[in-house]
Amino acid sequence: MPDHVHCLFLLNRQLSISDLIKQVKGASSFFINQKKLTSQKFAWQTGYAAFSVSTSVLPQAYQYVKRQKQHHLTKNFSQEYEAFLRLYGYDLEE
Repeated sequence: MPDHVHCLFLLNRQLSISDLIKQVKGASSFFINQKKLTSQKFAWQTGYAAFSVSTSVLPQAYQYVKRQKQHHLTKNFSQEYEAFLRLYGYDLEE
């Protein structure tokens, strides 16, 4: 997607999510810039969102990530994120 990416990780209990994201962003930025894959210097935004999923829904989560491009043909990131927050009872005004 041009404005975000979905990733599915099986996280080692000894590695924090913030450390994982730092490693992923750092390594991917270095690779993209070293290979000159963009016309300007590539950099990730400062934030990220992380959600945990139960092993019982891991196959559905995998299929969702695999089909993210198709999924976003009908719903953009903002619409998807707001629907997710509503589904789980978060107040959008906060």
